Parts: sequence; C-alpha cells; structure tokens
Amino acid sequence: MEKRDNTQNRKVSIVTPVYNGERFLAETIESVLAQTYDDWEMLIINDGSSDRSVEIAQSYADKDSRIKIFSQENAGSAAARNNGIRRAQGRYIALLDADDLWEPLFLQRQLHLMEEKHCQLVYGAHKRINDKGEEILQPFIPPKQLHYKDLLKTCSITCLTGLYDTYPYGKVYLHEEFRSLRDDYIYWLTILRKTGVAYGNQGIVGSYRMLDSSLTAKKRKMIRPQYRVYREVEKLGITKSCYYLLNWAVRGIFKYWK
Repeated sequence: MEKRDNTQNRKVSIVTPVYNGERFLAETIESVLAQTYDDWEMLIINDGSSDRSVEIAQSYADKDSRIKIFSQENAGSAAARNNGIRRAQGRYIALLDADDLWEPLFLQRQLHLMEEKHCQLVYGAHKRINDKGEEILQPFIPPKQLHYKDLLKTCSITCLTGLYDTYPYGKVYLHEEFRSLRDDYIYWLTILRKTGVAYGNQGIVGSYRMLDSSLTAKKRKMIRPQYRVYREVEKLGITKSCYYLLNWAVRGIFKYWK
C-alpha cells in the first residue's frame, strides 16, 4: 500500500485496462465523458492489444487532456490495473473495464454516498447488458452494506461500480499472479479488511456487459482460482475455504437466475 496526504484532492482516477477492446471502447469512454462530475482523469492501459484500441483511445486523448494512454506488453488485467493505479493522481480510484458503461450520474452519486456514509468504499446496482447493449436478466441490486465475511461468501461489488477513497489507507494494488482471474475480487477483499464496511447504492449506476455465452462454463472455470483466493491470499483453513466456496457457488447460481 502507498499512503499520502490526499485530503484536499477531489480528483477521481479511472483505471481502464484494454486488451483488443476496439468493439466497445469508444462507448465506454463516452460514458466517462458524459459524467456530471468532471474532476477526473482516465488512465487507459493498453495491455498489448493488436487491434485498433490504441488508435480509438488516442482519438479521444487528442481532444481531452484528462484521458491518458499507456502501453505495456500483455500481462493480464491485474498488471494493467496496477500500472494505472501507480500512475493515478486522484484521491479516488475507480476500475472501469473497456466494455462496461457508467450512467452520467455515476461519479456524483457514488461520491455523495461516500460522504453521506463517511466511508472509504462504495459500490452500486447495475444493469446487465449483452454485446448489443440490450438488457438481459434483471438489474443486479446489491446489499446496502457489506463486511469482510459477507464478501467472502459472494462478491457483491461489481468492478465497474466500486469507488475507493485512498485516504486514509493509501493505494491498494491487485495480485498480479492471478492475472485476469479473481484479481478484482481480491482487491475488494483487501480494501474491506482495512475499511471494515462498504456501502451499496441501490439505484442503477452503470451497465455490466455479459459476453460469455455459457455462464455455467465460466463459473466452473472460476472454481479453482476462487479456492486459491481463500487458501493462498486470505490464508483460511481447508474447512473454512470449502465453506465459503460452497456459499460462493450456490449464491452465484441465484445471482444469474433471473
């Protein structure tokens, strides 16, 4: 963790990793430009893309100095996010993937909730959309508040809705050994161990794009990394790890039930 005096800083640093994201990147950037709260910087980290992602991002950076582009060799989303977090100048850190969208009031509402609750971590409800931007399933409405043990059972903090205040605990970095699997989940767990509690906005603040045609196959792929999180990162015993893994699996089914 990196700690610094950030009390007067009101800037939000938006970290967006991109790997061959030309299809949706422009729409994602447009959703940031549409924010009613304008004290932000957008750090787009090109993770070794071979498509037009950099060209698209550069076209926006040329018009707005708040948008900055950095490139690295392909190393996964955790390394790309860390690259952005290291460069971040803002007090607040937001992780926005290159295919997700924010509602225009996202930053304004999340910052208001943070101030209202006097907390360092907030998250929120979101729509679930397909590759065409059409709503699928019902919106995901998270619980009003979360503690560390709640998050062990199921991740109710969707990456695009989380906002972290680096004051007073400093910057938090992701575990790069997990590359693009469960890295954001570990990030929220790490923060929540410090803050003690996080609060959720019950109103829709963004849209999460679901592109995987087989949610069951995706869930199976996540079982081993999820167990590793419990055992290797959170240092839980076998019994507790299995208990939380079962909770995570069952709750995950209901999460995508409707």
